[in-house]
Amino acid sequence: MTANVTRAPGFWKRNQQRLTPWLFMAPGLLMFAIYVLIPIFESIAISFYDWDGLGEKVFIGLGNYVELMDDDTFYVALKNNVLWLLLYLLAIPAGLAVALFLNQTVTGIRLYKSLFFFPFVISQVVVGLIFTWFYAPDFGLFSALLKTLTGQEIAILADERYVTYGIILAGLWPQTAYCMILYLTGLNNINPEQVEAARMDGAKGLKLLWYVILPQLAPATFIALVVTVIGSLRSFDLVSIMTSGGPYGSSQVLSYFMYEQALSEYGFRMGYGAAIAVVLFLIMMVFISVFIVRMLSQERNA
Repeated sequence: MTANVTRAPGFWKRNQQRLTPWLFMAPGLLMFAIYVLIPIFESIAISFYDWDGLGEKVFIGLGNYVELMDDDTFYVALKNNVLWLLLYLLAIPAGLAVALFLNQTVTGIRLYKSLFFFPFVISQVVVGLIFTWFYAPDFGLFSALLKTLTGQEIAILADERYVTYGIILAGLWPQTAYCMILYLTGLNNINPEQVEAARMDGAKGLKLLWYVILPQLAPATFIALVVTVIGSLRSFDLVSIMTSGGPYGSSQVLSYFMYEQALSEYGFRMGYGAAIAVVLFLIMMVFISVFIVRMLSQERNA
């Protein structure tokens, strides 16, 4: 007689459930490491050198950061980024208002949804060109309207007082459409039984919105807030298309300042540009960390 020999399960059999998710995530993690993590650490390393991108690197330690702290353009760009951050948040309540308007069953609502969705699908370059023409003193609709109301025209993009606000307004157009899409998705997932119960208890209007609908839209609000904050700090396309940081650097933001110093025909200072990028990265990490901590705390309390 031959005894039955029971073999122990192999490594894969024992760890299949634990390893399978990592195998599926491996390609994405590899791409993330190559195109995100490694460039971040390389940028931090380059920020300690004086380098034109082609020649020999000269280690200067914190020299780029010391120079940055004495650069007036850096503070102009930082102030404009704060303006972008504060005013860009208006896209969230605006997107919510549009979503509430579109979340109705009335005649032609699909056409209205398409019109409000349109800014989200067009390129930022196109948005910049549209608003450049919109503000144009000679033939722009805004200038014509302003002249009708006040009797005089203002060259928005050529005036240091108004140029940043004009660019932010252009950015709010597609950002509001994005927030609208998030809220429309959230409104479709609202529990109708809670809404009906609140109406039976006499809740309506703003009370119904504040106490019943908005709490159920918290995930959509969180995503809209994160994306809007990151988008405001990464503002580059509109500034590049509409003003190139002008007039006289008054519409400069950190991302465009970084590009101008590192890659434009006026720069080729890779180390200095990398230092600007590191500062911008640290600012973004502060906000992202706050959002993540808040999200984790809400999940633990749920």
